[in-house]
Amino acid sequence: MPAFRRRKGSLPRLVPELDDVTLGKVRRRVETCWSRGSLDTAVMALMADAINDAGEDWDRKAHRLGVLAGSAGRSLPGIWRQHSPKDHGALLLHAWSDLLHARQQDSSVDLDATRETCRLAAELLPADPTPWTLQLATLRVERRPSTELAAIWREIKARDPWNREAHLQALGYLSPDECGSSALVLDLLDGVRSLMPTDAPATGLELTSLVISHQRAVAEGGMTALGAGEIWRRPDAARALDQAAHYWPGPGFLRHATALADLNLLAYALIKAGRTAEAGTALRATGGVATVWPWSMDGDALERYAHFHGRYASGDPDGGSAGRAPSWRR
Repeated sequence: MPAFRRRKGSLPRLVPELDDVTLGKVRRRVETCWSRGSLDTAVMALMADAINDAGEDWDRKAHRLGVLAGSAGRSLPGIWRQHSPKDHGALLLHAWSDLLHARQQDSSVDLDATRETCRLAAELLPADPTPWTLQLATLRVERRPSTELAAIWREIKARDPWNREAHLQALGYLSPDECGSSALVLDLLDGVRSLMPTDAPATGLELTSLVISHQRAVAEGGMTALGAGEIWRRPDAARALDQAAHYWPGPGFLRHATALADLNLLAYALIKAGRTAEAGTALRATGGVATVWPWSMDGDALERYAHFHGRYASGDPDGGSAGRAPSWRR
């Protein structure tokens, strides 16, 4: 029996709030409202408090907004905004909800109106990078030209240089799957690699890019899929894995709101690279909390996570690279 099954609290589980207990409580109340199709003032106050209490921890604020937007359905954010048209959190939640639904097929979301919502939110709290991050996300949905990206990116970087959500949105926009190319992704990574602190909220950017590249190669099939594993043997990939595996699982090293998501990312990447002993360390650091991505790329996310957690997180060696000195430190 794997060690992580001995305590109920560490059973594998998918919870969008990760380890944010306050957010989890509010999410469950919001989902109850959604199921009955109404939103009472007490729940509006709970949402406002959860968003406002993040203060200037912009990554936690984005995490809370993203989870609440995913839990509130289409109508509840609009109800809250109508009830509190000058509430900064209500505006941002409405804009985030718009973006979630704009990605659905045959969506009728007016993204010009979403950008206006972001403008109003930016006026109410000029220091917050979130309205600008959501504007960047509208560029992705509409596949707008890259000339529109630079000005928005400057606004974000001026407010929060290592904002996780903004960097992931930029990575998606610049990818060859959307509005950019592999060369533009490399430009983005080169521009931040030497400057970004190891424990910055956006520290997972390079590993995210590598996992996406691996998944893209697998999806192409044929010889490309057969050679997908070679990605992890590249010097840049090995360095990124070495550094992350050495630092990230350390107690308290990653302190941003979605640290558990980055530890899931690291564990997945280490498994794909065949470094299973290090993957076990990363999996133990997640405390049994799984994320949908990237595990869902290989099947049911929770089943895949639980399988590898049970196999590698017990502390028993199973191949991998235990004891190997990271190449970046040699």
